[in-house]
Amino acid sequence: MGDGNVVRIGSRASKLARAQVAEWLAPIAARFPEVTFKRQVILEGGDKDRVTPTLAEVARTAGGSAFSTNQEAALVAGEVDVIVHSLKDLPTTVCEGTLLLTTPGPREDVRDVLCGATLAGLPRGARVGTGAPRRVAQLLALRPDLRVVPIRGNVPGRLARTTKGELDAVLLAAAGLNRLDLLPETHEVLDPAVFLPSPGQGALGIQVRAGSPAADLLAATGDPGTDACVRAERALLAELHGGCSVPVGAWGRIGPGGLLHLSATVTSLDGAQQVTAAGEGPADDPAKVGAMVAAELLAHGASGILRSIRHS
Repeated sequence: MGDGNVVRIGSRASKLARAQVAEWLAPIAARFPEVTFKRQVILEGGDKDRVTPTLAEVARTAGGSAFSTNQEAALVAGEVDVIVHSLKDLPTTVCEGTLLLTTPGPREDVRDVLCGATLAGLPRGARVGTGAPRRVAQLLALRPDLRVVPIRGNVPGRLARTTKGELDAVLLAAAGLNRLDLLPETHEVLDPAVFLPSPGQGALGIQVRAGSPAADLLAATGDPGTDACVRAERALLAELHGGCSVPVGAWGRIGPGGLLHLSATVTSLDGAQQVTAAGEGPADDPAKVGAMVAAELLAHGASGILRSIRHS
């Protein structure tokens, strides 16, 4: 920890990042009333560069991840004690000397939302905004006639593109819309069995320095069920050597019998090819479940799709 009983929390600058810190901190601050928690804003490459069209290009320029590199550096340098991430933005390998705590629960809604229209209501050739390759690929798999427009920026800014008439709809995560209370009147929440979310979507990632006082203080926090689901999703992504620039969808959930169920999909960027797989296993070994479903995806042709994307 910082000075005495002070824990410094790093996060990005957006309203959504502030909402995520508040969500995590409310039960933590109540549990540790003797500790003072201070928030510190850390700008990332993806926050500073609003011009480059894709996050993959931003990440290459930043020399890491568009949304986590600078925060991890601040954590390692001891400038902050805890980082609160949107877990889907965090690479599957965290910085050496740091670790992810047990994921907080309950997890926000994992689903994606089409804002400004319904999928069936969009006319042929409608313009839909999204910056994520996974969303582009899965959208084109369902509606190959649509024109996908790359967009970036914060949630309110992306929503505004539909009300100004620039776009017919935008695709956003339900979690961010819910946390900001910005779900528009006209929308469609997409079925996660068909439109699989990004690994870790809706979950928070709490990163600390290994062996630090903050790590000790917070060691027993988090929700094991939520943690098992997201660790299976991230293990699958790691097996596929994927990041946020690769169109991989994964959805873990704990079934009535306590088993961990994992569904996953890999889709070509034009939506023409899609490979899906599912499996289940013990919740106390999520990495094994993730590796098993990843192997099934690869066996059914996902490797060819991923190879063509990497070489494009």
